[in-house]
Amino acid sequence: MSVERTAIYGNPNVGVYVFTNERFSLVPKDIPEKFEKLVKETLKVSVYRTTLAESPLIGVFAAGNSNGIVLSKFVTDRELEVLKNIVGDELNIDVLRNIKESALGNLILTNDKAAIVSPLINKKSLKRIEDVLNVEVVQRDIAGSPLVSSVAVTSNKGAIVYPLVSENEIEELESILHVQVDVGTVNRGSIFLRSGMVVNTKGCIVGYDTTGPELLRIQKVFF
Repeated sequence: MSVERTAIYGNPNVGVYVFTNERFSLVPKDIPEKFEKLVKETLKVSVYRTTLAESPLIGVFAAGNSNGIVLSKFVTDRELEVLKNIVGDELNIDVLRNIKESALGNLILTNDKAAIVSPLINKKSLKRIEDVLNVEVVQRDIAGSPLVSSVAVTSNKGAIVYPLVSENEIEELESILHVQVDVGTVNRGSIFLRSGMVVNTKGCIVGYDTTGPELLRIQKVFF
């Protein structure tokens, strides 16, 4: 497993533009071939170009794991059709149209073992999310933040959360996600880990501003 530093559109917040699981990654349509190659070789997945909500912010408008993906209500019918044609035979796909929140990539923290869903999402949607992702769902915040998948990132090997988390809460998160959990930052101290990172069990891509000590912590958690 390798960790690679890069940027997209000159921006170190690579996570807002990419969705990945163990099998494939979704990336914006107009990314350079060099970035697509980096994603494919580092994460060892198939790479598909698309838009969501007519936007390149793939990582903002989608959340999911290797079982399923839930999409923002702003995803168009055409985009949904394209996505189903690309990967519909590989996983469950659903659009959460009955919730007011749209940035699902910041509100659903999931790996292939469990999911933590933000308190901002209405309870009526929890069963639907559980069915799509095919994992147990727990609704809670992380260290007081409802942006559970903005201040934390998880894979099937580990999870990294922002430094305001207590030792007791780390133990709780380990029990829920069934992986080792540690604290860290990305891109020179940013607590918004998801925006600066894309990870699966085979590799990790971080923003180019990520420092050496931050990389060491990321490697410790996910390797």
